[in-house]
Amino acid sequence: MISVPELSLVVLVGVSGSGKSTFAAKHFKQTQVISSDFCRGLVADDENDQSATPAAFDLLHHIVGVRLARGLFTVVDATNVQYAARRSLIDLAKKHDVLADAIVLDTPEEVAIERNAGRSERDFGPGVVIRQRKDLRRSLGKISRDGFRKVHVLRGLDAIENAELSYEKAWTDKRELTGPFDVIGDIHGCRSELETLLGTLGWEIERADGKAVTAQHPAGRTAVFVGDLVDRGPDSPGVLRLVMGMVAAGTAICVSGNHEAKLVRALNGRKVTVAHGLKESLDQFAAEPPEFVERARTFMEGLISHYVLDGGRLVVAHAGLKEAYHGRASGRVRSFALYGDTTGETDEYGLPVRYPWAEEYRGRAMVVYGHTPTTKPEWINNTICLDTGCVFGGTMTALRYPERELVSVPAEQIWYASVKPLGGGPARDPGMLDIGDVQGTRHVETRFGTRVKVMEENAAAALEIMSRFAVDPRWLVYLPPTMAPPETSTLDGYLEHPHEAFEEFAAAGVTEVVCEEKHMGSRAVAVLARTPEVAAARFGVTDGSAGAVYTRTGRPFFDDMAPLVDRLREACEPLWAELGSDWVALDCELLPWSAKAGELIRSQYASVGAAARAALPEAVSVLEAAAGRGLDVGGLLARTRRRTDNAALFRDAYARYCWPVDGLDGVRVAPFQILACEGRATALEPHAWHLSKLALLDSPLITPTRHVFISLDSPESRAGAVDWWSSLTAAGGEGMVVKPAQYVAGRVQPGVKVRGREYLRIIYGPDYTESLDVLRRRFLGKKRSMALREYALGLEALSRLAEGDAGWRVHEPVFAVLALESEPVDPRL
Repeated sequence: MISVPELSLVVLVGVSGSGKSTFAAKHFKQTQVISSDFCRGLVADDENDQSATPAAFDLLHHIVGVRLARGLFTVVDATNVQYAARRSLIDLAKKHDVLADAIVLDTPEEVAIERNAGRSERDFGPGVVIRQRKDLRRSLGKISRDGFRKVHVLRGLDAIENAELSYEKAWTDKRELTGPFDVIGDIHGCRSELETLLGTLGWEIERADGKAVTAQHPAGRTAVFVGDLVDRGPDSPGVLRLVMGMVAAGTAICVSGNHEAKLVRALNGRKVTVAHGLKESLDQFAAEPPEFVERARTFMEGLISHYVLDGGRLVVAHAGLKEAYHGRASGRVRSFALYGDTTGETDEYGLPVRYPWAEEYRGRAMVVYGHTPTTKPEWINNTICLDTGCVFGGTMTALRYPERELVSVPAEQIWYASVKPLGGGPARDPGMLDIGDVQGTRHVETRFGTRVKVMEENAAAALEIMSRFAVDPRWLVYLPPTMAPPETSTLDGYLEHPHEAFEEFAAAGVTEVVCEEKHMGSRAVAVLARTPEVAAARFGVTDGSAGAVYTRTGRPFFDDMAPLVDRLREACEPLWAELGSDWVALDCELLPWSAKAGELIRSQYASVGAAARAALPEAVSVLEAAAGRGLDVGGLLARTRRRTDNAALFRDAYARYCWPVDGLDGVRVAPFQILACEGRATALEPHAWHLSKLALLDSPLITPTRHVFISLDSPESRAGAVDWWSSLTAAGGEGMVVKPAQYVAGRVQPGVKVRGREYLRIIYGPDYTESLDVLRRRFLGKKRSMALREYALGLEALSRLAEGDAGWRVHEPVFAVLALESEPVDPRL
């Protein structure tokens, strides 16, 4: 039985004709095996062209390196009987932080010679095999010292034929553990605070002889300790006794911290510098029974560098771990996990300067770690440090996963004086935005099922918009997603119809939807604080303003927003008590369309309407006169009459959404969703909740959003919604938006806009009904994909806002929406 790691490099070793290729074909996938013969054929069109061997092995090493970098199990099929050949492959495995195993096929010399003689393409004599055999014999006595994890030697034909292969999971691979978890930060001997924290988290502690020996959670949660259980604090043995008991009971797992590694060296009698709290641990262990000390030493010595949990969605390492090291095994990986990455410099306190790896992290997995104490844990690119300096008088912190809830308890006292003042959190002001957070190609992680890539050229365009036109970015907590239309209707005369929207949601498993009137205005986001003091405390805006109303690209609606903000705040007075919040973010439409788009209407729509009204009647008159003279212009005359009618319909379509305004007189706001308030991302609430809360607003400024709820299982309910849509559009309305009645996870559109037949003239032109066959071939895939990505980014921004994340963290997904909506520019500009 041969057992190899699931992620590793397997090196086959054996003379030509020993059966390596046959063995590989029997035990491995074809794509996993990279052979020197195959590479020789690629570079020379002849697998036996020995002059191509150097180039072939260059190619082999390149392919193997690419596979290992991508985390793919790989087998090298070459003779590898010489140390130099094996050494280069071991170095390649180390470069990519994977283990390497060797499988030696020790085939009798005469068998290998006979096999080669029977292969017409092998034109070399027995001398080659004899020479390779000598090299192999010299290697067998010392191959175990080459650097392989294991060397598996199969001696003779029977051993080779009867070999069985199995795969070993990496010690770090605990993907099958899905939680829920309570991840606990650095403890440093603070046993009492640990017991308090566990109690706060709902754990039940068991005691023996008055000492805490294990704990379990009634809800079946698992504790995950990030290391640094020992040193500095008053009771490192007590902490270990409890943690070891929990691990033994299967209610906890633990990774090694750098303090455990150093304490083990000291207990093993190695020479270490007794500093940074080690003396306290050694003194405490001196008072413990020898058998306990030995058990604790064995436990700490067996702790591994990191764990990959929950299907790869969670990684726990003491000092953190960059994505390239997740699930890998090497001294370099362990060193990073225990000590972090340093710049090689020391600060004014003589401590190493840590390299800010988390600021560059873009991995899918959430990384939870400790090691570097801060006053407050903060999310940075899907990573979080839970060391909040309990032993220095700070707090002890745990993260509930997957809830992302932080729980902390205060230190009972300062147990150890820190050489360096307990940090003030991150070096940067968390409320400040930085261009480095948004420029260049970036990946934004969301908790709503997608990871969004923002290209550098789109980010550059968004920066231009943001720097020149946007509102104060501190108000810019959300940008609405684009909205996809339904699949194209096949009904006569229609491009869009509710039937297709209903069918789409029903196919996705949605049983109830809400149909909301689509106001013909300009999409607006209103962020309102009850007072300027609330605005300063919650959003960091200290200019006296108490809110902002901006467009879907972040631009202010009016040069002076204060009057509109003040009237909206007054209109929203019922919401403050109802939501228990002093601020609120609303998704709205601002009416009329002409209030914001007046210039667009004049230049792009009214000019077309005016030209058509002036020219087409004259053209009809001329053609009628020509027909009266007997000229054959009947077809052209009929088409021109239709165009005249279409032009009148076009003019009526946009004119319905224009009315005169004087300042704020005539302006209306139609809110349809409450995005967020203090402590809550309310965008995830069912739509019935939103509409009922917004119905409390009673002000001339507020226009209600008419709506109907329908059951997709009921044909009568569907028919009623179609009739409602038909009446809306017949009266000149734009149409409706169809949404799942409540939040649905996965790739389900959050809303589908179904626009009326006449309104679509504004979009596609006066004569679009003459070209429905062409328009029905429109491609909607890009729009739909964009809507899903922007929706996930918007929810992520609101969730970060509600959780009290730093302003730059909230702004990251908001900016990504703007970038996706921006036309790319050449990044060289």
